[in-house]
Amino acid sequence: MTEGFDEHGQQASPCTMVIFGASGDLTKRKLIPALCNLAKDRLLSPQFAVIGFSYDSLTTEAFREQLSKDIREFAPEALDDKLWDWILERLYYVQGDFQDSAAYEKLRVQIAAAEKAHSTQGNRFFYLAVSPKFFAPVAKQLGQAGLTQETDGRWSRVIVEKPFGRDLDSAKELNRELKKILSEQQIYRIDHYLGKETVQNLMVFRFANSIAEPLWNRQFIDSVQITAAETVGVEQRGGFYETAGALRDMVPNHLFQLLSLTAMEPPISFDADAVRDKQAEILHAVQVPKPEEVTTMAVRGQYGEGMAGAERLPAYRAEPRVSAASNTETFAALRLEIDNWRWSGVPFYLRTGKRLPRRATEIAIQFRRSPFVLFRKTKIADLQTNRLVIHIQPDEGISLRFGAKVPGPVMRLGLVNMEFDYARDFGRSHSTGYERLLYDCMIGDATLFQRADMVEAGWRVIQPVLDVWSAVPAERFPNYAAGSWGPAEADELLTREGRSWRPIGEEHASSEPNAVPATVGRATAGVH
Repeated sequence: MTEGFDEHGQQASPCTMVIFGASGDLTKRKLIPALCNLAKDRLLSPQFAVIGFSYDSLTTEAFREQLSKDIREFAPEALDDKLWDWILERLYYVQGDFQDSAAYEKLRVQIAAAEKAHSTQGNRFFYLAVSPKFFAPVAKQLGQAGLTQETDGRWSRVIVEKPFGRDLDSAKELNRELKKILSEQQIYRIDHYLGKETVQNLMVFRFANSIAEPLWNRQFIDSVQITAAETVGVEQRGGFYETAGALRDMVPNHLFQLLSLTAMEPPISFDADAVRDKQAEILHAVQVPKPEEVTTMAVRGQYGEGMAGAERLPAYRAEPRVSAASNTETFAALRLEIDNWRWSGVPFYLRTGKRLPRRATEIAIQFRRSPFVLFRKTKIADLQTNRLVIHIQPDEGISLRFGAKVPGPVMRLGLVNMEFDYARDFGRSHSTGYERLLYDCMIGDATLFQRADMVEAGWRVIQPVLDVWSAVPAERFPNYAAGSWGPAEADELLTREGRSWRPIGEEHASSEPNAVPATVGRATAGVH
């Protein structure tokens, strides 16, 4: 490790990171590998330490030994032994109950020792990788132990995982509880989707390219689709999922973050509050459905038995720790509108679900069709050809579909894709998705973290849906087969307006009348 600046960015400030729930999966699968990547890129300060805090009876030596085994399995790429030794000598562990003040005294002593051993200068941040019920109690205990005070230029920050509340009232209450101890500038509400390169690239694509922004409005865009599809079921998370469901788990955080970045007005700068002000404006402009509108703009589903190839997939109600009569949705789709000048009349369709055919998260921008008059005497029956797709996972990139004439004496339309692929054009990333978020917290950049008003604005939109779904049980759960694209009602959400969901992962040219199969053209990319 070298001091100073790395060619890729400013080195983070000296600090101590404390991970609450350090014996859990997130630490070994994401957080420690992310720290290794930051160290490799020389973005961690040499004056750095990590303290794990959890209920499990471990010592520092046992914690180090366990993570040494885990890192070999979960590191995104081969790990340099010297780099791991550097991380290892900075790892410590404190055992304790999250609500026991005596444990926080032990933590305070360990933090002081680490600060002295590694000269972290009194800066610290706390990552709450714990159950949401502990967010407020942990913050309270940290405050009472004097660990959140910021004096003499030293900073103290708290990263809070999702879900941030389970409805509008609980989100407001959690914000109130945290702000009794912390200022808004100390609270970093994390959403790991925003660690994805393509999500961050969305602002660059929109605001750094003169060909994009003039078209980014109701005059040229017909509709927007945002999809977060998973092939897995609830696996061993049935107990949690029974209290959450697809709507709570994905929409007010992940999907609304993607929506706000897609639809927001240009900020005056990339300063954190300038960007988040514009995101908040969009979330406040989303029309809140009236209770009587919920049945026409929101669809819920629950998967039954199905097939994935030759594999038989169980129904949600047959999963571990799930009620045999569960009314919990595993699929949710919404039709939303944004009440502002740019987006008036443009529908935003959101969908998310488990046990769908493909794992994919994407934003699809469907442009308006061209005037038909020029082609009225040709065989071309549909000119809705232009679609921009921002692929977020698993394969990050951007593709643009447009129409071209098929060679020959007859006027026929072929659909062509121009594609940019991160792995192909910039080299494959070994990121966990947490590097940028941890680094930004260390340097005090909150751009990619949610602010209190953004969280509450998101819950405000879906609260009527939660209320109606809670009051009126679903009539026919399960209503889609595992391995399918969800219930028929989700398709009807679009077909009654003459639209359809983008067929993810399929050659969509075959669905276009008088079209030929699409071809793929490469978009070249350079690093400047």
